[in-house]
Amino acid sequence: MDDGRTVMARPEELLGYADPSDRPEATGVDKLVLKRGNLFLVANRLGDVMPAGARDLGLFLTDTRHLSAWRMSVSGGPLLCLSSQVSSDYVAQVDFTVTSLHEGDLLGREPLNYVHLRRDMLIDDVLVDRLVLTNFQGKAVDAWIALEWAADFADVFEIRGARRRERGTYHAPRVERDQVVLRYDGRDGRRYATEVRIRGVGADGAPAALASLDARGARVRLHLEPAEHVEVHFAVAAGIERGAPGRARGLDEERPVPPPAPRSFGARASCTREAYSAYAAQATRFVASNDLFTSALEQAVADLKALTVYHFGAPVISAGIPWYTCPFGRDALIAGYEALAAQPEVARDALRFLARLQGERDDPSRDEEPGKIPHEIRFGEMAAAGEVPHTPYYGSVDATPLFLVLLSEYDLWTDDHETVEALLPAAERALAWMDRWADPDDDGLVEYQRRTQQGLRNQGWKDSHDGVPFADGTPAEPPIALVEVQGYCIDARRRMAALLRRRGRRSEAQALVTAARLHAERLEERFWMERKGTYAIALDRDERQVDAVTSNPGHLLFSGAISDARAHQVAASLLGRESWSGWGIRTLAAGQRAYNPLSYHDGTVWPHDNALCAMGMAAYGMTRQAGQVLTGLWDAAQHFRQLRMPELFCGLSRSAGQFPVSYPVACSPQAWSSAAWFLLVRAVLGLQADAPRRTLRVVQPWLPPWLDELVLHGLRVGPARVSLRFTRGKANAFAEVLEIQGGDLKVRIEV
Repeated sequence: MDDGRTVMARPEELLGYADPSDRPEATGVDKLVLKRGNLFLVANRLGDVMPAGARDLGLFLTDTRHLSAWRMSVSGGPLLCLSSQVSSDYVAQVDFTVTSLHEGDLLGREPLNYVHLRRDMLIDDVLVDRLVLTNFQGKAVDAWIALEWAADFADVFEIRGARRRERGTYHAPRVERDQVVLRYDGRDGRRYATEVRIRGVGADGAPAALASLDARGARVRLHLEPAEHVEVHFAVAAGIERGAPGRARGLDEERPVPPPAPRSFGARASCTREAYSAYAAQATRFVASNDLFTSALEQAVADLKALTVYHFGAPVISAGIPWYTCPFGRDALIAGYEALAAQPEVARDALRFLARLQGERDDPSRDEEPGKIPHEIRFGEMAAAGEVPHTPYYGSVDATPLFLVLLSEYDLWTDDHETVEALLPAAERALAWMDRWADPDDDGLVEYQRRTQQGLRNQGWKDSHDGVPFADGTPAEPPIALVEVQGYCIDARRRMAALLRRRGRRSEAQALVTAARLHAERLEERFWMERKGTYAIALDRDERQVDAVTSNPGHLLFSGAISDARAHQVAASLLGRESWSGWGIRTLAAGQRAYNPLSYHDGTVWPHDNALCAMGMAAYGMTRQAGQVLTGLWDAAQHFRQLRMPELFCGLSRSAGQFPVSYPVACSPQAWSSAAWFLLVRAVLGLQADAPRRTLRVVQPWLPPWLDELVLHGLRVGPARVSLRFTRGKANAFAEVLEIQGGDLKVRIEV
């Protein structure tokens, strides 16, 4: 065992790239994603992390990559992949055969597939990779199976392209009988470690022979009689040997790492499935006449569980895999809102977690202000070492009003008096931020401008550097007042007025109503573009209208911030030829110089954006238009793996191709994309909850032609659970109450 002072070569040098910017890409590769808690794997469809060091592949614990290479090989190869599947509860099965196809006997015998290899993978406290070989030849086979690995311990910001002046120290791996421990001392004072353990089981139950083991991999010798099988198990643990609190697993540098609990793969898989089944049992169960749609909604529920992370001993939904597997204020709040009809705990956990991190001081280095809800918190080396300001970082202009919007809607769906009362002080501080900090020039509009060069230039949901353009493509200059943020603030004040009124605080409620009315008047005066029939995306530093036609005004419908007449004009703009791709609403309409359907925010389709627009359309009585959005996204989703809606996809016209086009580095799963299904369903069914009054309204329900029936089992409204059946009709859907349990609830169906 080494003394911890021997320094090894940097893993990226061993893998063939010398600088983070030189890392290979795995874009365009079908991904296999496994996750549990804060530990997750993104591999290629074979289960390998290859090419080694690829930006979007690896085993990650929170914000640190603990495996940057992981490749399986066997004797008698190359392997032919037969299938690659991941279940909705995140257990993977990849099947291979060793075949004679590669021998080139084109005119002779049929290829012989003589060995079957099943690769089963899951994550619980560790990554488990079980390899099961079965011999289907009529004679014994002597073979070997090998895995190669590397760990670069790269921070997620580094993987995404951040250049660092210096890194920490890599230590020589510790190699023992059946384990290897890779270690790295970060600049944050913590020692990061990855441990690989190997266990082989022969056909007779005896241990298989470990032929070789070193810092870079292991090889296991195998002997298989006809029809016999052997198993080789690799378990990978990730953690911190020493340093600041927050480790996922206790690794001790002074003694060998204790082995994982001696559980079989089957036992681990059963525990995983039971955990997902228990989570699904608490959620609303959606059963559609379209079986694929049922599967998509089941997958979305599973994704909500999978994307949950734990920090400070508390759960919170993370944004998305692989880049954003951490708490984001805006993402958690929108995902929580979308998920209320499926799993209201997502909203509750987001509100509680973000209130804990609410801004307390004026700190320009992190864009922090008193009462402000954080944008993003990171837990990796670069954050802990002060290289990035995400401890947390507060550069989000919309998270604070969205916190108030979600708190109000959570109250309406749950009547969770204890939680809402506990969060009221945070809500009051958020209102104070909107009054005192969000409008520095006192013009009645909320605006943003970063106060640190490390911060985000744009601080709305379109936060890329070019996300707020004029129609001619010129980027708007801060300070910027975004149109949707004005709507969020108007809605937040109105909602908080209603919430306070329910608690007898009438004078405070009236002041908020007045402030919301004045804000709405300024919105109309400053943002409406008569010639274009919609609202400007923003006002720039010179208070000019940023005149691009975008999806942002659709959020004004979601906020209920504008008149019926203008709401219908906005909806017509969103569903017009330039904005509607055929698969969904584009972020920026075609025909403008800034339009790029392959960009991040200037012409792509974002499911959460579409869901908010659709919910707004339904709120203004445009249920069928909301159904058009649902149908477009559903048509697209059927072309994506596991019927899962990605973070975004390209905005190329449906008429130009039969398939939606993937965006190369989109996260999948992504919380607000997975949860978007539930808001879209809620929109077309017209579900409006008022749990404090024990009422659920069903307003003008409608189902699209591809969905004859949809049943919601156990929809929670306050303490009650209601089951509803919706059946498609010629004009509207027919709604039927099947059962109410757990409390009083009045269901009002308004066709």
